[in-house]
Amino acid sequence: MAVNKAFRPVKRFFLGGARDFRERNIFHQLALSAFLAWVGLGSDGLSSSCYGPAEAFKALQGHPTLGIFVAIGTGITILIIAASYSHIIELFPHGGGGYLVASKLLSPEMGVISGSALLIDYILTITISIASGADAIFSFLPISLIDYKIWFAVFGVGLLLLLNLRGIKEAVMPLVPVFLLFVATHLIVIIYAVITHFANFGIVYHETGRELTSSFNTLGVFGVLFLVLKAYSLGAGTFTGIEAVSNGLPVLRDPKVETAKKTMKYMAISLSLTVMGLMLAYILFDVRDTPGKTMNAILFEGITSSWGGYSGVAFVWVTLFSEAVLLFIAAQTGFLDGPRVLANMALDKWLPTRFAMLSDRLVTEKGILVMGFASLIMMLASHGSVDFLIVLYSINVFITFTLSQLGMVKHWWEKRNTEKRWLRKLMINGIGLTLTTFILISVLILKFNEGGWMTILITGLLVMGAFYIKNHYNKTEHILKRLDVIVEAAVLSGSDVHDRESDQSSPAPMYDPKGKTAAILVNGFNGLGLHTLFSVFRLFGNNYKNYVFVEIGSIDAGNFKGADEIDNLGSFVRNETSKYMDYMKDHGHYADAYFSIGTDVVDEVNKLVPVITEKFPDIVFFGGQLVFSRESLMDRWLHNYTVFAIQQNLYLHGIPFIILPIKV
Repeated sequence: MAVNKAFRPVKRFFLGGARDFRERNIFHQLALSAFLAWVGLGSDGLSSSCYGPAEAFKALQGHPTLGIFVAIGTGITILIIAASYSHIIELFPHGGGGYLVASKLLSPEMGVISGSALLIDYILTITISIASGADAIFSFLPISLIDYKIWFAVFGVGLLLLLNLRGIKEAVMPLVPVFLLFVATHLIVIIYAVITHFANFGIVYHETGRELTSSFNTLGVFGVLFLVLKAYSLGAGTFTGIEAVSNGLPVLRDPKVETAKKTMKYMAISLSLTVMGLMLAYILFDVRDTPGKTMNAILFEGITSSWGGYSGVAFVWVTLFSEAVLLFIAAQTGFLDGPRVLANMALDKWLPTRFAMLSDRLVTEKGILVMGFASLIMMLASHGSVDFLIVLYSINVFITFTLSQLGMVKHWWEKRNTEKRWLRKLMINGIGLTLTTFILISVLILKFNEGGWMTILITGLLVMGAFYIKNHYNKTEHILKRLDVIVEAAVLSGSDVHDRESDQSSPAPMYDPKGKTAAILVNGFNGLGLHTLFSVFRLFGNNYKNYVFVEIGSIDAGNFKGADEIDNLGSFVRNETSKYMDYMKDHGHYADAYFSIGTDVVDEVNKLVPVITEKFPDIVFFGGQLVFSRESLMDRWLHNYTVFAIQQNLYLHGIPFIILPIKV
């Protein structure tokens, strides 16, 4: 613990001091308004305009005017998917997104597949966004510096990791000015491209018609249709990020549903206009793919080439800088929503429960670390290649899209007799299901041999791991249920004592200030706590005159949803400890209880110990610990060993602590 104490000032310097969850307005302070949510969550979608349209345009293979159809189809698809996710927001106002939708509306197993796909998707969101941001910046730097691009990207991941460990708002607020700069510069580019060609509209119209006719003559109707659909599918990266708002509802300001729908509207309109505008600008300025530069960089250079002086160069620099930073902001979505999915799956026991725990900064610290380090590994393994990463990226997001739309279609069909507007909602989600399924199948077929198989493999391994973990927790829970017989026996014995006391009055047990005291750590009035209590009696008989029960209510991602939830947790803990006191009183023993709630059980126990020892100086602490007959590394990873950390802390203060094994 000496190392921990020495490390705390460093942690406080980089991450900030602990937040007080007891403040009534803490949730309002931490929550995001619709505008900040547009920056923090919507930026994932908007930033995809930096690479999605370019991937689609490059797939047209010398028939750029066909991009008009791709642009229109892409814009309509964005609006349809956004509308369908607004229905998900209404139906699941507490968030959960694709994981919760598939779990509740299809099956828990489908939920695991959707959740696992989302987790990989959010890791790739961080990786591809920062890699694309690095591409944007290095597109305008000398080619001799290209070797430093990967290390710049690695630094970007590390910086965002640090910001998110500090907290959500701390990670979003500094990025607002650059986000607005991106919107402004790209709006200027699109408007400029249209205005400069508007005077020659007749010539542009005639030339476009001639090129379309040439494409139809060369490829045929079906060839054109195939090429347009191929480009539309390969530009699927454009649609990523639309689901982020429904996943991130818990971090939005009340009323959450209205805030989320407003955020979704901002994102859908800004993304569809930006994507269609950029693809139109590619056509108008005859942009061609050039190695070492992004399509947007080539477009910006083409637009500013006639400006003269330094104004054009400065504008390109500023615009590319805004793209790079927006892509870094988009990576923020992975840090916001990825740990949330991890926590939701952990609460359902598909992943280790520690991923649902909060740090003293009230963030899911372990989830943030997992997302950050997984992204670093992916960045180094892929060498920051956007072309490779986008293949992995678009497959997984459409697995979640498809399962979510399927769940919603099933839901509206089942509610057709009770929901007045069921048909309209069914049609929106049905169209969304058709589009997302088509894109998923197309991308899988077209990109399977180029790395698509790797996404399926990684996601499949994660799904298998989740089923293994769930099976382990289920087995442990089944074994622990045998201990609940102790609770039933304790309740029955308590009622027998009450019956006898009604016949003859007996004096209430008195506090003995000089008597030996047994302090027992419990976690609810359950078989584990009673087993520990009875073990104390079995080992030490009536050696102890006073009994103290200590319980800490752990605040995690499941109950950190509002002041009422925190109050309910406190009431629950108080009620559980009072049951132990009543039981001991019924059996003629003096008992007291101390409880607290917090994000760190060890810290909360440390705060209570001085108060307890002041009243009970001759005290020994006891804690029960599960012991597996064949303990494996997985057992240690999946189960809580907090009791050992508490024991070490108390030893440093000279307070005895005995761990009583509970074999399962």
